[in-house]
Order: sequence, then structure tokens, then C-alpha cells
Amino acid sequence: MSEELDSAAHGTLPMLRRLFTEHGRQHVRSYIGAGCLMAIGAAATAISAWLLKPVLNGMVEAEGFRTLRMLSWAVAGLFILRGLATYGYLVVLSRTGNRIVAGVQTRLFDHLLRQDMRFFQDRHSTDFMSRLSLAANGVRDTLQVLITSMGRDILTLAGLIVVMFVQDPLMALMALSVMPVGGYFLGRLIRKVRKSARRSFDGSARIMETMQETLQGVRIVKSFNLENIMRQRMAVSVREVERSVNSMAAGMAVSSPIADALAGIAIGGIIFYGSWRVTIAHADPGSFFSFVAALLLAYEPAKRLARLNLDIQHGLTGARLIYEVLDRPAAETPQPGLPDLAVGAGRITFEQVRFAYRPNEYVLDGLDLVAEPNATTALVGPSGGGKSTIIALIQRFYTLESGRVTIDGQDICGVDLASLRDRIAFVSQDVFLFRGSIRENIALGRPGATDAEIFEAARLANAHDFITGFKTGYDTSVGEHGAQMSGGQRQRISIARAFLKNAPIILLDEPTAALDSESEREVQKALDQLREGRTTLVVAHRLQTIVNSDRICVIENGRAVEAGTHQELLARRGTYHAFFATQFGEAAAPLRIASGATPR
Repeated sequence: MSEELDSAAHGTLPMLRRLFTEHGRQHVRSYIGAGCLMAIGAAATAISAWLLKPVLNGMVEAEGFRTLRMLSWAVAGLFILRGLATYGYLVVLSRTGNRIVAGVQTRLFDHLLRQDMRFFQDRHSTDFMSRLSLAANGVRDTLQVLITSMGRDILTLAGLIVVMFVQDPLMALMALSVMPVGGYFLGRLIRKVRKSARRSFDGSARIMETMQETLQGVRIVKSFNLENIMRQRMAVSVREVERSVNSMAAGMAVSSPIADALAGIAIGGIIFYGSWRVTIAHADPGSFFSFVAALLLAYEPAKRLARLNLDIQHGLTGARLIYEVLDRPAAETPQPGLPDLAVGAGRITFEQVRFAYRPNEYVLDGLDLVAEPNATTALVGPSGGGKSTIIALIQRFYTLESGRVTIDGQDICGVDLASLRDRIAFVSQDVFLFRGSIRENIALGRPGATDAEIFEAARLANAHDFITGFKTGYDTSVGEHGAQMSGGQRQRISIARAFLKNAPIILLDEPTAALDSESEREVQKALDQLREGRTTLVVAHRLQTIVNSDRICVIENGRAVEAGTHQELLARRGTYHAFFATQFGEAAAPLRIASGATPR
């Protein structure tokens, strides 16, 4: 997605307009309130500088004490007022900024959920995690720096410049003459800061990636003695982030010596010229003192405004990363008006389906396939032939290149997506359990299910006995990705989840491939019950689990090259016969295997 970064839509001005339109507008009342408080603070600062003229002149006048007493109270009050105004706008901006970050994170997460599987397959999960946790702050920071610059710094600087011109126009012009020079030098730093900020984000994402893979694969890391390799990966990423952050910090920091040098020249010149006017030309000392105070007070807001573009670019780096995702069309956006899928018998048909994960590399190439209702259709064949892709396409994880898939004659691309998936229960070899208890994971099959329904689903999945054997029963935590459960236990929990869903179509993608013999028998019994009365497609490499299926389809090179029962396919002595003989030997080929098979 990085190539999108430099597009015209992600330029500085278009991005700023977009941020104000999409985020600033909905918080305009808060920003106006913060701006009013900033204006009060700016006015207090300018008036404080202006009052220094009568303060100094009052010191040399015989009757000036009474005036000075009143002015001292006025100055104290102004600074208290400025402090309260500062507290107010900081609280308002903080709360507004936090609402913006929360809104961006929610919107980004929702948009990710609306993408299809193709969007995720070539990206690491930590890239999205980094955008969600880190880059979202860029939207807030950009708006915050603009609001504070306009409401605090510009107003304060404008008020102080007015004071300077009132006190001495010529000295005011001399002081302001250095500003264009500072703007030129600071402007040249923008590109460097922008590139460093992007490298810093990419490096942070790689740090999270290495950490995640190390923790999730810690068994493999330790088993293969990969600790040094993972340390090296982490060290490379950490060094890259360190270099990028140092470069960015140097670019941001160099603004200070530039501003200080120019300010020193201006202030030195003003003091030299002003002291000559007061001592030689007998000008008003109070005006000079007020002018110098205004000039010194203007230094910090002027310095912040000088580096405003640098701060904006820093924030826009995160904002661009967010919009790179949000600007990608969501493939699974709900389409109003589409009918719900109506499943009667549950007949699934593939008609001349073509599909490719990569351009012109077809995984399915003209596939014709039928899964009959109330029957089990098994998909077998070599790895990479397209079996798991068939399961994915039925659930519309991807968009077809051509052809169509129908259920009871309804094209699945023309029905509501949520209704399609509501009528399908999926059990995979790679069981995914979510953080929480066993009860919560089973209940995901049908949110709102009662405990009695959850317990019944677990019994049907042959899971109730082992669950109640735990000290806390159904409230037992499954751990991260189900790490506290065995493979067979995880699989039976996922089958219980499918039972609870009670969908008319069952899709099984090698559900017993990673299990030992005892666990496989328990899981197979649960699957046998799950399939009763439903249309079932099952992907299998271990043929002993599907030899009693109603129909077996051999998928090879993206097509169904053979179809029939186990005995029919053996009799043809074709691809299935060769595949079976490879697993069990030529002598075993004529046999009907019953062990662990599906009774149909």
C-alpha cells in the first residue's frame, strides 16, 4: 500500500481538507470553544505586555505608586485568567482528540471487517495492528496542532505584533524581517521528517511482527534453537526505528537553533537601536520596555509557528496510513435490496467456475461440481488442486473470475452475504478459538443461545464430558488461540459451535488431519452426527475418513476429473484408484475401509 502514499489524494492540502471535513466538522463546537479560550489567553498575554509601558513610566513619576498598585493587580489577574483559559482549552482539546482517535479506530476496524480474504492474504496482521494503535493518533495530532496554532499561537503572536507596532512601528518591521528567512530554512526540513516518520512506522510494524511471531511460534523457536535468529530480526528492526526516530528528532530539533539564531539577531538589533533611541534620542523608555517584552513573549509562539509544517507532516504520516486502508473499496459492503438466501434442499452447484489468487494463475479453471442435498460430497486430490478454494468460494471469501456458484438455483453472488453465511457451518483443520471461556467460544455459533442449548451442542459434539472434567467446567479459559486445550478438544469445541449454529450446509476442511487416532475417532463421531440431514462438503487427504461418502470428487488442476462412490472410482482404475493405492497399497485398493469411515 505504500505506493499510494505519494498520490495526489494524499498530498498535504487535500489531506488537511479531508481531515477537517471528516473529523473537524463534527467537533466544530468543541474547537470553537477551545479557540475562544485560546483567544482569551492570547489577549491576556498581549495586554500584559502593553501594560508594561505605564508600569515602567510610573516608576519614574512621583505620583505613580497608586497607578502601579492597580497595574500590579491587573497583571496578576491577567496571568491567572490566562492560566485558567489554558487549562480549559487543554482539557477540551484532549477530550476531543480522544474522541477522534476512538472514532478513527472504530471506523478502520469496521472497514477491515468488510474486506474479503484477498485483501489480507499478502499482508501481515501487525501492519493493521500498527495502523490501528499508532497511526490513528496522526489524525488527532494533525488537527490538534492546527487548532492550537491558529487559536493560540497565531492569536498570541498577532496581539503581540499589534503591541509592537503601537509602541514603535520601525522596530516592529525590523523584528519581523527575519521571519521569511526562518521559514525558508525550516521548509527544507519537511521532506526529511516525512520520510523518517514513515520509516519509523514501518520499523515499528516489523518490531510487532517479530514479537507476535516469536510468541505464537515459541515452541518452534525453542525446538529449532531459533532464539539468535529472532534476536537478530528484532535487533535489525529496533535499529531501523532508532535511526529513523533519531533522524526525525534531528530534523525537528534543528528548527530550534535556526529560530534561536534568527531571534538573537533580531533581539540584539532591537536592543541596540532601542537603547540608542532612549539614551540619545530621548524616546519614551516605557514604550521601549513594553516593545522588548512583547518581542520576547512573541518568541515562543513564533518558533512554534515556524515549525508548524514539520509538526503537520509528522501527523499526516499517520493519517495517510489510515486512509490507505480506508480508501480501498470494501469488497463485502452490504448491498441493500438483495434477497436472503432461501435454502430448501440445499443443492450446491459450481458452473464453469474460474478463480485465481494471482493474475493468470488459475486455481480453479472451468470447474463443474454438484453437492447433492442430504448427502456427503468428499473432495480429494493432490495438494494445490483447489479443494480448499472450493470451500472458500462457497462462503464468498473471494470473488469469482467467471462462472457461478448456486445453492438451490440461487446465485450466491446475488443474495445477501450475511444470510449466505448464516446458513453455512464451517469446521476447519486450523481451529481458531477466541480469548475467553469454553462457553463463550461455543456460544459464538449462535449469539444469545441459552446455557441449555450450549450444553446440548457440546454433548452432540462429544465434548461435554471433557469440559465438565475441568475444575471450572464451561467457564474454563481456552487460552490464547486455545493453547490450553489439546487438538482434539479444540476441534470438538469448534464442532459444538457448528452444532449450535444448526445450519443446513456443512463445510469441513480436513477437520481430522492434525489429530491422533483416539482424538480422530471422537471427532469423527461428532462429525457423523453433525452431517445428518445436511448438505455436506468435506475436504480430505486421508481417504479412510471419506470412503463411505455418498459421492467423491477428485479435484486436480482446478477441475473435477472424476466423480462417483468409492467402489465406482476404484473400479475405473483412474486417478482416484492411483491416489488410493498410494496411501494403502495396491492390494488394499479393492477393500471397503470401515474404520473411522462415515456411515451414510
